[in-house]
Amino acid sequence: MAKRTASDADLLSPVAKMPRVLLPPSSPQPEFVRSRAPSPTPSEGPVAGKCVAILTSGGDSQGMNAALRALVRMAIFHRARVFLIYEGYHGLVTGGDCIRETSWYDVSHIMGKGGTVIGTARCKEFRERDGRRKAALNLVKRGITKLVVIGGDGSLTGANIFREEWSGLLDELCTLGDIDEQEQAVCSHLNIVGLVGSIDNDMCGTDMTLGADSALHRILEAVDAITSTASSHQRSFVLEVMGRHCGYLALVSALACMADWCLIPESPPTDGWEEKMCCQLSQSRKAGRRMNLIIVAEGAVDRHSKPITSQYVKGVIEKELGHDTRITVLGHVQRGGATSAYDRVIGCRVGAEAAIAVLEADSTTEPVLVGLQGNKVVRSPLMECVRKTQAVSSAMKAGDFKNALAMRAGSFVRHWDTYRHLSRFDKWQVVPKEKQLRFVVLHVGAPAAGVNTATLAFLRLAMFFGHQVYAVHEGFEGLAKGLIHPFAMADTATWSVGGGSHLGTNRSIPTQAMLPKIAGYLRENSINGILCIGGFEAFNGMCILEEARSSYPEFRIPLINAAATISNNVPGTDHSMGADTALNIVVEATDRLKQSAVASRKRVFVIETMGGHCGYLATMGGLAGGADAAYIFEEQFTISDLQSDVRHLISKFQQGIWRGIILRNEKCSPHYTTDFITNLYSAEGKELFTTRSNVLGHMQQGGLPSPYDRHLGVKFAKCAIDFLMNHATLDAQTEILPQTAVMIGIRGRQTVFSPLSQLRERTDFKHRLPLDQWWVCLRPLLRILAKHRDHHYVGDVQCLEAEPSTGCETC
Repeated sequence: MAKRTASDADLLSPVAKMPRVLLPPSSPQPEFVRSRAPSPTPSEGPVAGKCVAILTSGGDSQGMNAALRALVRMAIFHRARVFLIYEGYHGLVTGGDCIRETSWYDVSHIMGKGGTVIGTARCKEFRERDGRRKAALNLVKRGITKLVVIGGDGSLTGANIFREEWSGLLDELCTLGDIDEQEQAVCSHLNIVGLVGSIDNDMCGTDMTLGADSALHRILEAVDAITSTASSHQRSFVLEVMGRHCGYLALVSALACMADWCLIPESPPTDGWEEKMCCQLSQSRKAGRRMNLIIVAEGAVDRHSKPITSQYVKGVIEKELGHDTRITVLGHVQRGGATSAYDRVIGCRVGAEAAIAVLEADSTTEPVLVGLQGNKVVRSPLMECVRKTQAVSSAMKAGDFKNALAMRAGSFVRHWDTYRHLSRFDKWQVVPKEKQLRFVVLHVGAPAAGVNTATLAFLRLAMFFGHQVYAVHEGFEGLAKGLIHPFAMADTATWSVGGGSHLGTNRSIPTQAMLPKIAGYLRENSINGILCIGGFEAFNGMCILEEARSSYPEFRIPLINAAATISNNVPGTDHSMGADTALNIVVEATDRLKQSAVASRKRVFVIETMGGHCGYLATMGGLAGGADAAYIFEEQFTISDLQSDVRHLISKFQQGIWRGIILRNEKCSPHYTTDFITNLYSAEGKELFTTRSNVLGHMQQGGLPSPYDRHLGVKFAKCAIDFLMNHATLDAQTEILPQTAVMIGIRGRQTVFSPLSQLRERTDFKHRLPLDQWWVCLRPLLRILAKHRDHHYVGDVQCLEAEPSTGCETC
């Protein structure tokens, strides 16, 4: 392997005292350099003065428990004592049994639960100095000087006030005789670290807050259910979602399901919006939809700051259009339910980083907020993030909506613009037929959730700009057979909901015999650009078309590949459509097998995931599902590693944790098969547990697309149409331009276009893998959270097998 890019640049800390080992950015190699590096571990037992307390405050959100588990285990790994504060700031003030020391095994079985297992509560007493003095006394008596708070901006502001007053509070406690001078000296300063738990995703300093993705799951589950009944009766539905000061949930869910109208607090509609909305709903019905969906954020207002209620929207529709209209208010349903795979993964990552950040802090360290930016976990100044967040709310209260929208993340503004293009049928541009560009869309490779959403979004955006889109059935084979026809909007009315591929797909790539036929049909239909949605076969096929440009001028048009594969093994992108949906299926299956294992007592399950040679699903499924081990092709393992994992499970069962989960990528090893590993575990652990195997198989390719995959599909579609309109021409192309054959991908926080010619050099075609995979460096975190004592955590950006002085290009 030439390099392994990764994220979370600060996860390796001086606290860990571990060597920095990085892969150099060398030239590509034909085979992956795969190894599992053994390393020393911290000594057993806590270190004096390292006491960490954790509390959750404010509204609950899914993902808090995953962060809590990672915090506890990473802090204990670094030999700290960890205390859980129950019932938020109320427990901090009350003390007593509300502050309890915890152990590694106490946080087992909590990762998938919604809410927070240590409770949360409002506390008026903590807002007063007397209350904060009581809280300080409770911490000092336990030697706690490091506090991690998981909550919203109000909770984090309260924590910072507590930190700023700490020295004065200790002076008062010493004067009152509640503590002595020695206790005051030992606990002379308080360090705090913040994590954001909020379904509204309304905090600056992080791209996603804990709970937002799970809330989107609840919303889209409701939308999918509403769609079927609304279509049956040709009804309009007004769906009210949470978001008093932030329209993130409303906007992203409207994008994902392509709702007819969306009302958010950051961008109130102009005067007369009721007439425009009714016009849009009528146009939607004329386009073939049997129902209408309007999504309203609970904080939606008009330009005069007057609230827009779901009841008012319903009244307008019934009065102006006569539609049978219903209202659904989701309310606290959005906060509940199982935690999504995405929230579990980011909970693990930010929780682990928060533990390291608070442990390495000293008297000069300013408080930080740990958040996610792209694929990197970062530390940002806490109060700067809080001030920026509160500034948005202040701008909206003052009626300065333009600045309020601008102060949101750049992606928020882009999503809002994309949605307006997708939804406004009444604003479609009229382009003379002789000036219309013609694009084709085809699906190639194995099915992946999100391809239909991407196709529908691409069609709507192309028609918004006045261009024509052709559908190709059955992939490259269908294109060679002439299975191509113009898209009709009426045929795609429910495409944003369905999984699979409505166009049909297969794994065939263009052969030499197919190339002249494909070129002929492109010429016959005057095609000006191709969007190929699919996985590794799509990438390979588009590379073949690009290489054939010298022989076939028809291929000199823009060629775009949008990644869609559950394996997430396509070069040029960190994330592929379908991978998140498949990951949620893996995690759901893992949760169910955990229940079975606990109920039957003393059972270990070996779960086989798909992915070819790519270990993405096994690794991320293991991290999100709390697995004890995950075996993949990219990281070599031996019989001694298997024996070490068996010993770990034996120790775990002896501690009373009567279940074990092992994930295995389907092609991780030709020798250590699922049956072999199952039999080995059965033989070695026969006195303590039994072992069963489960092959998840093609169920990972099915199901309704997750919110993330729908959103990613829309994002790819918007980028594709922009690229095509910038590079496609009506005239025949005589020049071969490598920059017009690209892969659309997500790299960190950016959507990028990578030339296929460059990606070929960074690809292992034999094993169908990119040579740089960002998630590989999360594997040490997986092992630490599973309590693998024979491996240390080298941090997300720390790669293996290189000189200490060299670094990854992206680190």
